[in-house]
Amino acid sequence: MNNTTPVLQQWLEQYNQKLAHWQAQGNTFTPAIVRESLATMTRTYVTDIPELSLVIDDSVDNGGHPVPVRIFHPDQYSSLEVAVFLHGGGHMAGSIEVYDPICRKIALSAQRIVVAVDYRLAPEHPYPIGIEDGAAVLDACEVMFDGLGFNYRPSIALVGDSAGGAMSATLAHKYHTDMKQKIDKLVLIYPSLDYSLRSPSTDLFGIGYLLEKDRIQWYFDHYFSNEQDRSEASPIDMEITDTFPETMVITAGFCPLRDEGIEYAKRLKKHAIATRHIDFKATVHAFLNLENLDPDICRSCYQELGTFLRSPDLG
Repeated sequence: MNNTTPVLQQWLEQYNQKLAHWQAQGNTFTPAIVRESLATMTRTYVTDIPELSLVIDDSVDNGGHPVPVRIFHPDQYSSLEVAVFLHGGGHMAGSIEVYDPICRKIALSAQRIVVAVDYRLAPEHPYPIGIEDGAAVLDACEVMFDGLGFNYRPSIALVGDSAGGAMSATLAHKYHTDMKQKIDKLVLIYPSLDYSLRSPSTDLFGIGYLLEKDRIQWYFDHYFSNEQDRSEASPIDMEITDTFPETMVITAGFCPLRDEGIEYAKRLKKHAIATRHIDFKATVHAFLNLENLDPDICRSCYQELGTFLRSPDLG
């Protein structure tokens, strides 16, 4: 656990001991267990929940399926730009309820209207259903806001953490040549970008740092229910053109997904895409869900992504 903060190091040691004891008793992970685990962890360690001008629930139709959304408006009397948020959880866990406090902080720091998507989860709804739910929300934002009587500016950013980062990047690749909907910025927070797990960090930090390699593989095996080409579905292997949006990639120093985030940022820069990469070296995957263990890192993360989303360019 070298070079993590002392508080995080102690927490990881206790967490790993409890996990080993739980597994020694013959317990195994299930979708229900990982969903409750993420929800409990976030409730326990994200206790600062700021008030916003307006928070409302709505839904968007996707082929007869209502996709729930939660809208976080930091200033309901101002005309603001929009950020669509796709949460993490290995494509299996997470919800707009679990991520409510995180979305509030993104809305405040970015001064954007945040639309959090309660996309359908695997294994009940495997790839690409969740991505299709996200696309439906992107397509419906303007109509939804008009119906709600919002003043807004027709500029949309995509923001996602972990699995939500994978989905956000996938949608950015899908939409960057589609003039119907322009994605102006992309923020990826410790994103999952390579479903083949080729990066060295997946082995280097694949045991003992909260998100473990065998669990990632288990998530992916449930997400891809058929014989899909996982490389083709991986944003790290997708085509990049000069119309791709400005991008911020945030990685964590002890995250098994760190190297794919770094490599993705390098690929974007190689294609002359305005890109900013920030590595929070002393922490682990999902640190925003563990805020009370290191509030300074989380505060810095929100400040950085807020500055990026408010700025007209990377300067």
